[in-house]
Amino acid sequence: MNDARQRLLELARDRGASLAGLSHLIGRNPTYLQQFVRKGSPRKLEEQDRRTLAEFFGVAESELGAPEGKSYPPAPAPVRGDWIEVPRLSLDASAGAGALGAREIPFDVFRFSRRWLREMGLEGADLTAIRVEGDSMEPLLRSGDEIFVDRHKRGGEGIHVVRIGDALHVKRLQAAAQGRITLVSENSAYPPIELAREEVEVIGRVVWKGGRV
Repeated sequence: MNDARQRLLELARDRGASLAGLSHLIGRNPTYLQQFVRKGSPRKLEEQDRRTLAEFFGVAESELGAPEGKSYPPAPAPVRGDWIEVPRLSLDASAGAGALGAREIPFDVFRFSRRWLREMGLEGADLTAIRVEGDSMEPLLRSGDEIFVDRHKRGGEGIHVVRIGDALHVKRLQAAAQGRITLVSENSAYPPIELAREEVEVIGRVVWKGGRV
């Protein structure tokens, strides 16, 4: 079961999903999976919870503690002819003081032509769309803008969505001293924030934005 807890953490980290969001996915309170991983309570996942998580991650139930179970392959981005659907997540990446992530489950999609994505250099990217809140990234990103986050791109400098605790932020990343990272706002009213690298989970790089004129 310790292996199942470690595997759940790895899967959540790779997918950029919080334990609180995954707890919502299976209909539990926000701390349910945190307690499962950190405190060993419950001792094992309920069968339905395990199946839902396995389907979400596209893995075998055995990786999450089942003796044996069906393997669920990862679902590719839906394709409709020459169109690709980019899922919109019910999350807000704060460009201000910090927003708590809600359920990390798509509630809608943006449809883009495969040709347009190719021209933008985004074909094959692992894209999700979320909304910006706050003014710390103005004038580049404004509150209410929709941004595309490529989860394949998590290294180097540039504008990224990061998680600190359970809060999501959109900031420009800059290297600092060894083992540390600096989060920089475009709005000079917000001072840079320097943190230990292990305190920051990089979800992905912002590769596109859209918003009202």
